[in-house]
Amino acid sequence: MGYLLVAACASLVVWLWLTLGQGMFWRTDTRLPARHAPARWPSVAIVVPARDEAGVLPHSLPSLLAQDYPGEAEVVLVDDGSTDGTAGLARRLADAHPGGLPLTVLSPGEPGAGWTGKLWALRHGIAHARSGGGPVPDYLLLTDADISHAPDSLRELVCAATAADLDLVSQMARLRAVSVWERLIVPAFVYFFAQLYPFRWINRPAARTAAAAGGCVLLRTEAAVRAGVPESIRQAVIDDVSLARAVQRTGGRIWLGLAERVDSVRPYSSLGDLWRMVSRSAYAQLRHHPALLAGTVAGLVLVYLVPPAALLAGLASGRPAVAWAGGLAWLLMAGTYLPMLRYYRQPAVLAPLLPLTALLYLLMTVDSAVQHYRGRGAAWKGRTYARPGDA
Repeated sequence: MGYLLVAACASLVVWLWLTLGQGMFWRTDTRLPARHAPARWPSVAIVVPARDEAGVLPHSLPSLLAQDYPGEAEVVLVDDGSTDGTAGLARRLADAHPGGLPLTVLSPGEPGAGWTGKLWALRHGIAHARSGGGPVPDYLLLTDADISHAPDSLRELVCAATAADLDLVSQMARLRAVSVWERLIVPAFVYFFAQLYPFRWINRPAARTAAAAGGCVLLRTEAAVRAGVPESIRQAVIDDVSLARAVQRTGGRIWLGLAERVDSVRPYSSLGDLWRMVSRSAYAQLRHHPALLAGTVAGLVLVYLVPPAALLAGLASGRPAVAWAGGLAWLLMAGTYLPMLRYYRQPAVLAPLLPLTALLYLLMTVDSAVQHYRGRGAAWKGRTYARPGDA
């Protein structure tokens, strides 16, 4: 019981630091930087990689074609070897919206050696935008095929980028949280990401922490050229974080926040769907390093699982110090989760369930490592990618 008291006190110290030092109880960074309309609206090429996305494209592509943007803009959808008629459907959707932004559909074939499918698609989409016969676009909006944008989404992103002189502006799309499993797991997914990559740290002018959300990235074309992307990150499984690091490393200013006008329409109705979403890249996030995996598992146990265990054990054994340490840490944990639940419009009653969700993420992370060593890591829609060093 003495060890449990020490662990509970350590967890309590962590949650006090997160609550008071990092302001997680009352801060959720969602708003774009201060913005105003530019004197000249820059041109934008919207690049959409798509692989077997016929199920979601009718809910996402029309929102891009209908962007209310005062400057020049076009949409380039890159069909990444789809077998469900994604390319043809995209053309039909464009025909059904004749007054929308112009659409070009490309089919570059299977990825070249050492390329992941998404980055191979982005390579061809960006190359087309830069050499399609017209002027080189000032900005590139890289967005996934399951992302729906409000009509003023592009306008707001460009205003923020030009007003704050940012090279990369990224918003984490609001994922769907409708089914029971989505409501339990999805808000926590974003919550854990924000702990791993604190938005405030990323958005500082001289920040060393870099991250982006691949579903919605507005990138200055000059910054992309300077960073050599996507060629310089062609093997990256976690392409968004790699992109942000490449831009920051070459002197670019980046910004990351939560979206109010950008939503994912992809359903994750079952636990299995969500499990695959997390486990396919969790071990890659840890650089495929066993020591980092062990540290992550130990950290999740100490920070998220020890508090409820200490509270219950303390009450059962009549050890008030253990119960108080565990209970207070659990209370602070739930409090830091409330802003994310409000953002996802979920009831506060889900906050005390965060340890259960953390346990699921722990198991998903371990499963990600197991699948990697079985040769099935980083699998997505029929493709399995080796870690960069093995590619």
